[in-house]
Amino acid sequence: MPLATIEHMSRPPAARDAVLDAFEQILVHDGERAATLDATARAAGVSKGGLLYHFASKDALIDGLIGRLDALVEHDVHAIETAPEGPIAYFVRSSVAMAHPLDRAVVATARLAQGGSAAAARAIRSARERWFEAIGRHVADPTVALAITLIGDGLYYDSALHGDDDELGVDAPRANEMDALVALLERLATAPPPTTPR
Repeated sequence: MPLATIEHMSRPPAARDAVLDAFEQILVHDGERAATLDATARAAGVSKGGLLYHFASKDALIDGLIGRLDALVEHDVHAIETAPEGPIAYFVRSSVAMAHPLDRAVVATARLAQGGSAAAARAIRSARERWFEAIGRHVADPTVALAITLIGDGLYYDSALHGDDDELGVDAPRANEMDALVALLERLATAPPPTTPR
């Protein structure tokens, strides 16, 4: 059996995810500068050569993280469209960061954008646009759709800022506050847009 085939078989696909997990974790907790290839390899428990087998450069690693974010956002948009509680309730309630894979991918990609990665900045903008479009399909007034999206941002970043070293955020609004917020936004969403005076 050729050596290359043996080498490929010795590196299961899970190793690629482990490298991405490690890269993501360092970005979330230590920032973009700390997320070097060497540090990522150590955190993933692989050699630098093992890391480079899956990601030939840091740019390739960034592309891998952006690909993960894109897939998670696609799944989230589908969840918005199909949630039994309705799109607005799902979006607002899920905007409270609770260390889910999507939350970590968003924060890690935002750290890269803050560090100057244009690709990461584009990925964050694309994610926000897709959420806005998903909400907009269920809201009569585009301004209300924008307000709901921005409220989701605020809930997310507030909970993320109150996180500790182990979690992205736990400081969620109380249940009755969240219920009242969702009810208000659903009323606004079903109201007809204001007419422009002639």
